[in-house]
Amino acid sequence: MAKSLNQAQLIGNLTADPELRYTPQGSAVINFSVATNRSWKDSQGQLKEEATFHKVVAWSKLAEICSQILSKGRKVYISGRISNRSWEDKDGNKHYITEVVANEMIVLDNRRREEGETTPTKESAPPEPEIPSKSVK
Repeated sequence: MAKSLNQAQLIGNLTADPELRYTPQGSAVINFSVATNRSWKDSQGQLKEEATFHKVVAWSKLAEICSQILSKGRKVYISGRISNRSWEDKDGNKHYITEVVANEMIVLDNRRREEGETTPTKESAPPEPEIPSKSVK
């Protein structure tokens, strides 16, 4: 059988403060968005830039650590897997989302140096809980 790989690696900046919540079963879950940028020269030699926004979700201990460390503008490395899911809202409309389910996060900027942190912070997630088929609110 052929092997496959589902892995995403991002280096970018948080677009907003993360939102920590808990599922009815008590599992921590956090959602945030990371912006990545790319630049290139077009056929006329002009520099072009583009930002791409990635939805990220982390579970359990990693979610709690992210809520304590991350804030809007922080530069982070995120490693995880790409997940596609869908759900129906209360009006019966079907929604789709693609997100990175993080299993590792490393803070890359130096904002906390004044507070005594002298090296980048690296955190890895334990195995994630079973994801409910419905959106967690």
